[in-house]
This record gives sequence, structure tokens and C-alpha cells, in this order.
Amino acid sequence: MREISYDDIVKSVKSLVMHTASHLPEDALKAIEKAYEEEKSPVAKSVLKQILDNAELAREEDRPLCQDTGLAVYFVNVGEEVRVIGGHLRDAINQATEEAYKEGYLRASTCDCFDRHNLKDEIGYNLPAIIHFDIVPGDKIEIEYAAKGGGSENVSRATVLAPAQGKEGILNFVKQVISDAGPNPCPPIIVGVGIGGTFEKAAISSKHALFREAGQPNPDPSVAEFEQEILFELNKLGIGAMGMGGTQTVLAVHVEKNPCHIASLPVSVNVQCHSSRHGHITL
Repeated sequence: MREISYDDIVKSVKSLVMHTASHLPEDALKAIEKAYEEEKSPVAKSVLKQILDNAELAREEDRPLCQDTGLAVYFVNVGEEVRVIGGHLRDAINQATEEAYKEGYLRASTCDCFDRHNLKDEIGYNLPAIIHFDIVPGDKIEIEYAAKGGGSENVSRATVLAPAQGKEGILNFVKQVISDAGPNPCPPIIVGVGIGGTFEKAAISSKHALFREAGQPNPDPSVAEFEQEILFELNKLGIGAMGMGGTQTVLAVHVEKNPCHIASLPVSVNVQCHSSRHGHITL
């Protein structure tokens, strides 16, 4: 049984969160640069240039990429042959999140869902983190992190289609969600689509799809082909960078597919803004 100390987890996760707030991941940066080169609209092209300039300034000055520093979302794979000593894994991730958001001068955005008062003095600064755990073989802990802002989360949607609606129904639903979203999620965006499973499985899958390297195709060729079909249709909407019109509305579409009940077809669409702040560490 391999042992990992509580303090080492706190240190590593804290560093990941603070770095991600100001350093746009290479995959997102390359996707935006590609969009800039391919954009046909002069206005949208100038907006994309400002987005790239903002990313450079954030990196050079170690300042947040966006004022909405989001809620902390984690997908954590815990090896069956690893044990945390000195505390609990969930507590370590929450402590790291709080320290990173405080020391990095990142906004505390967690509030009570009814009266909307900020919970930083009750539960903790930007706590609790949203953590999805899974138990896997091995002696390592893999932690995927993303900062999820309100603008992109607010336009995300889930539904359950009739099985007969099939791929055409899925495509139409995704198109409607992105069309309704318009400029609100700060495009160009990344779109995660969870298909199958149950209602909640589709939603979690659509969120996890956003953690994939931007534009990396699904390993299943038929799913990868569907991703490209959706991407093509979404970019025909003409929303463009920050809603200014243009050809580059969506940087990538990532689909995660799951087996489902014979009587249902759950579908979820989760949107990430152009500032796709995410990272991955293995302990």
C-alpha cells in the first residue's frame, strides 16, 4: 500500500489551482490561435486578438484570466492501493482550494442558493469544491481540475430525448442550446456533450468532456465523426467571438457516450468559455 501525505496533496493542488487561474492551458491557447487564423470576420478577428493579448498579460503579470474565477471542479481517480496519511483526501482538496483562492486573490463565488449570501465565512472561501471521485486500479491519485465560471454554466442544459430521435435529435438539441446561449458564455466556446447513462450520468459526462484536451477526438471513430458534425453545424450559427458574428463560435466539441436504458436517451450539454482553465496532476 503506497502512502501519500495530506500536506503533499494540499501543496500540489494549491499550486495547480493558482497556476491555472492565470496561465491559459496550451491546448486552449492553440485552439484560440487557430480560430484567429481561420476567422473570416475582421471584427471577430480583432476580438480574438484581444483574447490572446489578455492571455499573454495574465501570464506575464500572474493575474487572473477573468474576474469570474469560477467554482473549483475536480474529477479525482483514487488508486485502490494508495492511502492518504495525516487527513482525508476530500479535506485536503478543499483546504488547497481555499488557500489558493485566498492567496491568489481569486473571487469567492460560493453563495447560499436561496438568500444568495456569500458563504466564505461559514463553509470556507469558495467552498465546498465540486469533487467527483472514482476508485481505480493502481497506487496513484489522478486529479483533474477546472475553474467553472457562471456565464458558461448558466447556459448549460440537460434533457431526456425519445430514443427514436437518435443522432438527429441530439444534434438539434445541442444546436438549440448553443443558439439560445448566444454571446452569454463568452465564445468561442468548448462544448461538452454527455449522451446516455441516466439523467445525472449524462450531465456529469458532459462536464467531464470539457477536461479533455481541446479538439482531441473521441477514441471511438464514429463518435469522433459525430463531434465534427456537431462542430460544423454549431459554427454555422454565426455567433462568433463574444457574439460579434463570425465563423469561429466553437473551438471544439467533445462527446462522451454511455450505455443507457432501452426507453430513454439522456443528453446533456455543458459549455466552457474561451478561458478554458483546466489542469491535471498525478500524485
